[in-house]
Order: sequence, then C-alpha cells, then structure tokens
Amino acid sequence: MLNMAEGVARLGALAESPIVATVAAAFADAGFDLAIVGGPVRDALLGRETHDLDFTTDARPDDILRIVTPISTAQWDIGRAFGTIGARVRSTGGRTEQVEITTFRADSYDGTTRKPTVEFGDTLEGDLVRRDFTVNAMALRVPAKALVDPTGGVEDLIARRLRTPADPGVSFGDDPLRMLRAARFASQLEFDVDDATVEAMARLRQTLSIVSPERIQGELVRLLQTADPVRGIRLMVDTGLMDEFLPEIPALRLEVDEHHHHKDVYDHSLTVLRQAIALEQTRHPDAAPDVPLRLAALLHDIGKPATRRLEPGGGVTFHHHDIKGARLAKKRLNALRFDSETIRAVSHLIELHLRFFGYAEGAWTDSAVRRYVRDAEGDLERLHILTRADVTTRNKRKATRLRTAYDDIERRIDELAAQEELEAMRPELDGNRIQEVLGIRPGREVGEAYRYLLDIRLDEGIIGPEAAEERLRAWWAGRSSGD
Repeated sequence: MLNMAEGVARLGALAESPIVATVAAAFADAGFDLAIVGGPVRDALLGRETHDLDFTTDARPDDILRIVTPISTAQWDIGRAFGTIGARVRSTGGRTEQVEITTFRADSYDGTTRKPTVEFGDTLEGDLVRRDFTVNAMALRVPAKALVDPTGGVEDLIARRLRTPADPGVSFGDDPLRMLRAARFASQLEFDVDDATVEAMARLRQTLSIVSPERIQGELVRLLQTADPVRGIRLMVDTGLMDEFLPEIPALRLEVDEHHHHKDVYDHSLTVLRQAIALEQTRHPDAAPDVPLRLAALLHDIGKPATRRLEPGGGVTFHHHDIKGARLAKKRLNALRFDSETIRAVSHLIELHLRFFGYAEGAWTDSAVRRYVRDAEGDLERLHILTRADVTTRNKRKATRLRTAYDDIERRIDELAAQEELEAMRPELDGNRIQEVLGIRPGREVGEAYRYLLDIRLDEGIIGPEAAEERLRAWWAGRSSGD
C-alpha cells in the first residue's frame, strides 16, 4: 500500500537533488514556472526508481534553449516543433544528467491520425488534464515543492488503478496508442484498469488502425520488457486489441470439445512466457530483458491452430506446428517492422523449440548433441531457456524427467565444448585446402565437400587433417565414379 508520508519525503528529496535544483534555479531566475511531470513524480510516490527527468514549463522553446545552454554540456532541439528541448545538465557537484523540458501543451486531435495539432498552453493544470492516465498527470512544482494533481492521480495510486483523466472514449479517440499504453502500465505498475477504461478499449479497438506499426511494436516491446507482461497481454486479448495487430495470440484459445482433450494452448503460452522470464533473470540477473527470447516464448505455439487435427479415440495432434509457427512469426514480426535480427532469432527459436523432446525419449549420441548445438548456432542459451520454460505439465514425475534430461544435455554440451570447442565447429579442412586436395576451382563442389567434412566432424569428432584429406579424396572418387 502507498505510504503517503514516505512518498512526500521522496518527492522532497527529488526536488532537492542537484540536477533538479540546478534546472529549477535557472528557470526561477529567468521568471518562468517549472515542474517535474509524469513518471518521475509517480515513481517517487510509489517508491520506485526514477530514471528520466521530464519537466514542463510556461517558457516557449526558444526561451528554454536560452535558459539551459549555460547550465548544460549539450543541447538538442529535435522536438522543438512539439515544444521539447533536451539537454545534458551539469549540476553544481559536477554530475551531468539528461533532461527534457517541454512547454505546456493544449493539443487538439482531428480523429483521423494520432498526430495532434500542436498548441502551446498557458497553465500547468491544463497541460496535465490532456495526459494519458491520472497517475501520469501529476506534477511537482520546483523549487516550491508543491504537488499538483488535478485529476486524482494520488487516489488512483492508492487504489492501484489506471484511469484516464478525461472520458476514456475521448482520450483513446484522440490517441489510440494510449490503449496499448494502458496494457503496458497495467503490467509495469501491477495496477488494474478501471471498468470504464476497459470498456472503451474494447469499443475503440479498431481505431488502432491509424497507429503506425512502428509505434505498436514499440509498445509491445516495452510491455515485454516488464517483469510480468502477462497482465497486459490478457488485457489486450480480452478487449480485442490483440486481434488488431497480433491475432495469432487470441487464436491460441482453442475450443476443446467433450471428446478431445488437450491443454489450453493460450494459458500454456502465457505460463511459458512467465517461466522463460524467471529463468532468464535467474541465469542472467544483470542482463537487460531479452525481447527476442520473450517473443519466442509468447509465440512458440502459434502454429498449433493451423495444424490441429482431432484424431479418432480423442487424441489431438499438432504435427509440424513448429515449422508453421516459425513462418507465421516471421510474417507477423515483419508486418510490425521488427528488425531483421529479432525476426531471425524468434523464428529460429520457434522452429527449434521441439527438438529437445526427442532427447528426453532416449539418450542422444555425441553426434546428435553436436548437431543440436550447430543448429542452434548463436541462440543456444536462449534455446536452453525456452525449452526448459516449455515444460508446464502438472505431472511431477514427467516434469522431473524432462528437467533431468535437459540437465544432462547441457552437461554433455559443456563437456563436448571443452573437448572440441564445439561452438566454433568447423571441418578440419577449410575451403582453400579442399580446392588444393581435389584440384578444383571455387564453386558448388567446394561447398558440397565442405558439408561432407562437417558431417564427419559432427559424427566422429576430430580425426586429424591427414585422415580428413584421405576421406575427402575417397568421397570425391566415389562421387566422380557415380557421375
């Protein structure tokens, strides 16, 4: 529960921090109002770590630039048209920090795009009521240290509730991206979204069509970077928002008839996502959130609806859903303008996510383990996490068997890597040596010979350059006689 006394103390400490004090003094000396606004105020009251400092002021952009130049080591005005000036401010203690300062806004929207007609405002209260949620519509005047909360943000913090300052239909009609931000903040803050806001999200979900794929992708990434994205994902699925840009997720809610039984693929996928995040944080506690891994966990079974077959006797199969899912993921992530490396990694992990389960049925040869590593390439650690997270069975004996099997395969991979530098697996002869041994020029035959030698390396390990040359000549002679 929010402790207001502690929250007020944290606000006071924020206002007195060297960077804030330096900026506040400069604007006060110039005769302008200044307030910290939005996330930093909210997070200070919640006792969360404050990252970026955002200020708002009655000063116009030219005045902002003039005021911050003497107290900063760098300035940028890429957001000048929207009233925003950025600067790297130097405090009296020598510390520097990046800040953004924006003129009060009183924008209007035309309802056909999410780009506002930029209008500068004259009051802090007028600026706050146009923001996305009440908990982000609070400001702390500095240096006066006065909290300004015209829309009941503090009450909503106490209630752990997300609510729009204005009517949600108007707010989301102005900017549909706010509906995705509601899902993200629900997860980030672990807040519930009030009923009127949820109803408006469901009613206005199709207006998301005016938002660019890049903006949608950005909010999806921010949601996946939270400690538990599932709350936000469920909200988007329940309101129909997810159907507008990632319909493969709600499609996982497969109907189950009375004769054919299988686990709920939708709930299973959300559990896999949660378990993947937990494993990621356990294995790499200081690393940034791994978005490709989390996308792969969420999407790993999206090929199931298209491959589901109801078998006689009550069975259900999803043959080749890994291959189908990889193709669907690649297509959808391309549409959302993800970068090529993310698309490659996600589709690769989905394609490989079933590979391990054959190992659990019977021990693999060293050759099979080598191939598993080779096929995973640079995604091996992600594949370890995804495969472990994909075990959601409630059968304790089965879960233990799968966990033990994966412990064993990781142990064997480590042993083989130590013996053979498995992660840099190559044939013992390179392309140049292959050409010399066979007396051929660069071309298709060199690639075929390379793959032949790679198979020997994977199947048999290191045999030595001389033996490799002998085997290569024999393969070439057999190939030539076959021609």
